[in-house]
Amino acid sequence: MQKQPVWKRNLQVSTVSVFLAGIAFSEVTPFLSLYIDTLGKFSHQQLSFWSGIVFSAVFVVAALVSPIWGKLADKKGRKPMILRASLGMAIVFTCMGLAQNVWQLLFLRGMQGVFAGFVSNSNALIASETPKNKSGKALGIMISAQTGGQLLGPFAGGALSQAFSYRVTFFITGALLFTCFILSVFFIHEDDFVPVESKQRGSFKDTMKQFKSGQLILGLLLTTLIIQAANNSINPIVSLYVRSLMHDSGQVVFVSGVIAALPGIATVAAASYFGGLGDRIGTHKIILGGLIGSIILFFLTAFVRNTVELGVCRFLVGFTDACLFPQVQTMLTKHSPKELTSRVFSWNQSAMYVGNIFGPLLGSTVSAHFGYSAVFLVTSGIVVINLLLYRTNILKNIA
Repeated sequence: MQKQPVWKRNLQVSTVSVFLAGIAFSEVTPFLSLYIDTLGKFSHQQLSFWSGIVFSAVFVVAALVSPIWGKLADKKGRKPMILRASLGMAIVFTCMGLAQNVWQLLFLRGMQGVFAGFVSNSNALIASETPKNKSGKALGIMISAQTGGQLLGPFAGGALSQAFSYRVTFFITGALLFTCFILSVFFIHEDDFVPVESKQRGSFKDTMKQFKSGQLILGLLLTTLIIQAANNSINPIVSLYVRSLMHDSGQVVFVSGVIAALPGIATVAAASYFGGLGDRIGTHKIILGGLIGSIILFFLTAFVRNTVELGVCRFLVGFTDACLFPQVQTMLTKHSPKELTSRVFSWNQSAMYVGNIFGPLLGSTVSAHFGYSAVFLVTSGIVVINLLLYRTNILKNIA
């Protein structure tokens, strides 16, 4: 029997690991604000303030430190970074279950940002070891696994916190991440890693000179930031939009949860397929289609008349997401030197975090001044700008 290639075994183990990590990262989201409320006596305004600060702390810190970890990954390898992230966050999440006040929780959420990078380094390892003509499908599988975990996480977190307690759920989350650590220790192999020479580990400007087209790389990073911001601009107002469409009657919370999950379900179903299709016809074409589809769907969502139409639009948005996030990573892989994969993926991760920060702020601000429908119109306009930048900075640089 022919021995299975190392990259395939790594892909199988990493797929399981990022699925578990996806569950772990998202299962505390449904009750995080409720947990904060148990750590002190807060007014409604204070609770809203602390919830926003505690939630955002991860992304702010991670956006700052991700490039540092990416540079270290190029020097020491992706597997050590995977182990650092999984073990570090296993400890941090366990400690969150022991927090006695909101300041301790805020500190630990910041530490979660410090140890972030499990998924991005797992993707970087798969991208660097998978044959270029199969990288699209491989990264599509990884995205599907991560998204599937993120979809299951809130349901698991809600059930666990109700069956046990908030604190026990944090302990279980820590155990899941420790499982990822054990799987990575024994089953992930990075035998052919070659450290990047010190002269290659320079500043951002020096690193950009090592690419055939630095403009293409910057364009892809900007695409990640804008699409992440566009998608997250919707999150703060989805339940409110649902409530307005249902005229303050019916099971608003349940319907909102279903509609919020629909894009992820479509992404899980389609990411691997679009990845393989991109390998055959060109990844840049898949991204172009995803951008055009996003523009149309965000625009149409502003004019839906009921929750069924909203659900259909959000479900279809999941297919455009499958054309964008994994495909951008695939293009970064195909147009980056192998030895700089971790650095580039860390930049991409930082761009995602920045989008996570600014997207909700954009959605909240626009909805407060112009209404819920305006959020989708503004988001569609932002993606139009992204499309124009994509044509200018990326398509013309495709060899």
